[in-house]
Amino acid sequence: MRLSRAITAFILMLLASVTLRAQESGTSEIIFGHIGDSYGWHITCWDGRTVGVHLPVIVRSPQTGWHVFSSARLSHGREYEGFRIAAEGEPHEGKIVLSDGTRPLDISITKNVFALMVSSLLLLVIVLSAARWYRTHDSTSEAPRGIAAFVEPVVMMVHEMAKENIGEDYRRYSPYLCAAFFFILLNNLLGIVPFFPFGANLTGNIAVTLVLALCTFLAVNLFGNREYYREMLCPDVPVFLKPIMPLIEVFSAIMKPVSLTIRLFANMLAGHIMILGLVCVIFIIAKYGAVLFGAMSVVSVLFGVFLDLLECLVAFVQAYVFTTLSSIYIGLSRQKNHS
Repeated sequence: MRLSRAITAFILMLLASVTLRAQESGTSEIIFGHIGDSYGWHITCWDGRTVGVHLPVIVRSPQTGWHVFSSARLSHGREYEGFRIAAEGEPHEGKIVLSDGTRPLDISITKNVFALMVSSLLLLVIVLSAARWYRTHDSTSEAPRGIAAFVEPVVMMVHEMAKENIGEDYRRYSPYLCAAFFFILLNNLLGIVPFFPFGANLTGNIAVTLVLALCTFLAVNLFGNREYYREMLCPDVPVFLKPIMPLIEVFSAIMKPVSLTIRLFANMLAGHIMILGLVCVIFIIAKYGAVLFGAMSVVSVLFGVFLDLLECLVAFVQAYVFTTLSSIYIGLSRQKNHS
């Protein structure tokens, strides 16, 4: 306990130093540039030039219609075809706006969208590869190998979770729960990988976690049985509580996806900020001399590796928690009449 407290205190002190020096050194731009969305994918700097991938911009102006071009056209504050990226301090900061500052219809391929495409394609390859193994092998007499050896225990874990929390018709919801678990786990892990095309903060984006939570919300409320809605709208409580309980139950149903959204978003976002903060300590300390710079570099790298390993555990835990809570919420909507 004392060691864990000391480690936590040290990490907090390092992060505090990053926060105090962030504006002066430009560290905040590095951190928030990584965890935020953008129209390009920064990779590195080479010989004073920025190396990155410029993603396609797809926007529609009310006056001139649709425009498709590379985001390189808008780099370094430039304006192209009446579009520009809003500067710091402007409304819609970091987003594409028209010359007058208003927002066009924007369906561009941003960093998070591209990461979503890559992770979805990778997830599809993993699932189809596992399915192919089962089509070409006798699973009753041969142990799974390769990707199938990884997929099977995870699927069985989620399958048993659904069976325990949902009940008789758990098979109806197992595919969704498996898909949610693999999607969250894969994107959590890919977010830790520091090189292109990985490293995007996808599950640390509240829009992504909100969509996942809404899927659970729809699964609960669209397929809830009569007993679920009876308990929500007309619970068996004393008469003086009957006007109040439906309001409480409806509020509880709404707050379930909110809690799922914030829990996953906040945990993954905090992990990315902590890792980036520890790495940035190296560059902040550089101006204070070679001895302190060397010592802090070693410490920051060691703690950075430790946090990376911890994030791998957190990636699994958050996927497990989201899937478990989803199965519990679905199970509550499939309850039987015990009267």
